[in-house]
Amino acid sequence: RRQAATRAAAGAQPPENVVRVPWALRLRLQRGARRRQGQAAVAVGRPGKLLLRSRRPELSQPRWQTVGRWERPQLVSAGWKHRKACGDYFQLEPSQEAAPALQAPPPEAGQGPSFAEMGLQPSLLAGLEGLSIGRPTAVQRLAIPALRRGRSALCAAETGSGKTLAYLLPLLDGLLSRPEGPAAAAEEAAAEEAAAAAAGPASPRGLVVLPSRELAAQVGAVAAALCRPAGLQVRGLTGGGAAGGLRRQLRAAPPGAAVLLGTPGAILAHAPLAAGAPGPAGPGEARTQVVVVGATFPAGLSQTLGKFTDVGRFVTLTTQSLHRLPPHVQQKFVRLKGRDKLPELLQLLKERPASGGAVLIFCNSASTVNWLGYILDDHKIKHLRLQGQMSAAARAGIFASFQKGDVSVLICTDLASRGLDTRSVQLVVNYDFPDTLQDYLHRVGRVGRVGSKAPGAVVSFVTHRWDVDLVRKIETAARKRTGLPGMDSSINNPPPKGG
Repeated sequence: RRQAATRAAAGAQPPENVVRVPWALRLRLQRGARRRQGQAAVAVGRPGKLLLRSRRPELSQPRWQTVGRWERPQLVSAGWKHRKACGDYFQLEPSQEAAPALQAPPPEAGQGPSFAEMGLQPSLLAGLEGLSIGRPTAVQRLAIPALRRGRSALCAAETGSGKTLAYLLPLLDGLLSRPEGPAAAAEEAAAEEAAAAAAGPASPRGLVVLPSRELAAQVGAVAAALCRPAGLQVRGLTGGGAAGGLRRQLRAAPPGAAVLLGTPGAILAHAPLAAGAPGPAGPGEARTQVVVVGATFPAGLSQTLGKFTDVGRFVTLTTQSLHRLPPHVQQKFVRLKGRDKLPELLQLLKERPASGGAVLIFCNSASTVNWLGYILDDHKIKHLRLQGQMSAAARAGIFASFQKGDVSVLICTDLASRGLDTRSVQLVVNYDFPDTLQDYLHRVGRVGRVGSKAPGAVVSFVTHRWDVDLVRKIETAARKRTGLPGMDSSINNPPPKGG
């Protein structure tokens, strides 16, 4: 107003193209500028390790910086739907060396119970020693005591955390505890064998159903090693055929098999799961313990389980790292045009040292696996291929050869992303970006597993607009240090944690 009065007194006209900014908005802009200057000064004054490294340094996030729950961070991937973003990238840096599953329990819990202190049978301890397995992991410390009490449970833990032993050990311990000891188990097996001669195959007391033949073979090998000192027998079954074929397998089962293990979900329809409600049973009451284990769970799981058992009485057992990005694994996201993916992959493979461990290359379809295999053949890169259109026998041989280290590069679909033990893998390449966040978690879980020599790394090629939508969610979760959105490990709002 003073300036206008001065101009009026002098007879001057106000400039024509002046935009008058309200004082309140001008004040907010000034405060924002001062805040950004202060943050820049702090960033310069506090150099340190990065949580997220960007090609554009101004978008990198130091490890000490915290993004509020309701704050919207500035994302590297914010503009990745535009074609001009091709060539951009960002990288999530490891914030710790060891996998969360191997971290020591909190100080108030001491060192945590050992397998022996959990009260497991001596024969199982001998089996663990034979597998060179020492102290239990976080999910094993959580699940084994609860499951030994006979509770039906939903057990959810991050990939590569040792879930196989978390459910196998309580199952086998329960079989050895009723009746007591290996000798009594042998006597029971002999009795069942005698009964089987007249009445057909003996009914197993334990059942493990797995999603793939490869995983069934892997878990079966672990179960057999644990059962060997105890004198228990494990019988493997294969699905995918007619019901008559399954019945023939059951009739051919050796007498006295204590555990059935395989892929056919149709077994569940004939299993006496409804004989007793989950949980401790009264005198003379039949009891069936049901345990569902996984890193992620599909929609409609409660409805499926409801056909066989009372899901309302399940307890939930979850680890603190569930649904979170692995903090010990380096993860790089590269925005590329589709035609640039192949040169980028070939460069990665050719630059990788011979001592760099095995490589998993994930594709979203069997046809892409086959096409990419032909390309690697042309470039004299030795590799194996694994996809669901192959025969079961071929798949089993291929994955066994990969695990032995005969060939260090495996091109595969998500068939290889669920539960398989890939401790030799040190690099995962998402040639095709996964369709869901669940798939991303399973794929990234192929590296940095319990027992791996090195944490490993993951490189993801981002080409489609829908890929960018998922990458933005991953980047936001990484910057805020939260779990990935849209994950659910509950069944009909079960009771709180515990057992």
